[in-house]
Amino acid sequence: MEDEAFTNISGKPITLDCQSHSSFCREFTVSSPKVSIGKVMVYTCSVWLIAYAVFFFTQNTAVLSSAILITLVGMMLHIHFVKVDHESLLVIGSLGIQVSSIYASGREVTTFIEMSKIKDIVINEAIYMHQIIYYLCVLMKDQSEPNGVSGVVPLFQSSKPRLNCLVKVYKSCQEILLKCQ
Repeated sequence: MEDEAFTNISGKPITLDCQSHSSFCREFTVSSPKVSIGKVMVYTCSVWLIAYAVFFFTQNTAVLSSAILITLVGMMLHIHFVKVDHESLLVIGSLGIQVSSIYASGREVTTFIEMSKIKDIVINEAIYMHQIIYYLCVLMKDQSEPNGVSGVVPLFQSSKPRLNCLVKVYKSCQEILLKCQ
């Protein structure tokens, strides 16, 4: 399948790439826009101008050095721990689900959930700030109670796609889950 343009809950553009590896294996990748160099320049210049103003009145060079160090460390921490470029969901009918997040720094965090632990994949709703949002989640089976749910694993937590994107992924996941039962 080809890329489609969608938006997240903030109205920012995201893309959904759906790849069908076989009838029992599909991969969904939600990509967010890259870090805007313009925003980085504005934040950096703002911090440095404030630091220069403080330096002008105090004549303390440590202020300028601190400002440079804080902005560099802040940017590195942001791209390594906060800014997610891609989130992917790999559904393999007989094995399970693999959820991956790739950060702007290249760091990747991957989680695998065995099919025997999965009860279902659903679209859930939540109240977020002053609006109702929808999110895709995996319901985990409760081992002690056959009809119970032991936990919920939300998917696409960073990109936060809107309902139209989630429905497309949901239908495809349900198709695979139904084939495996």
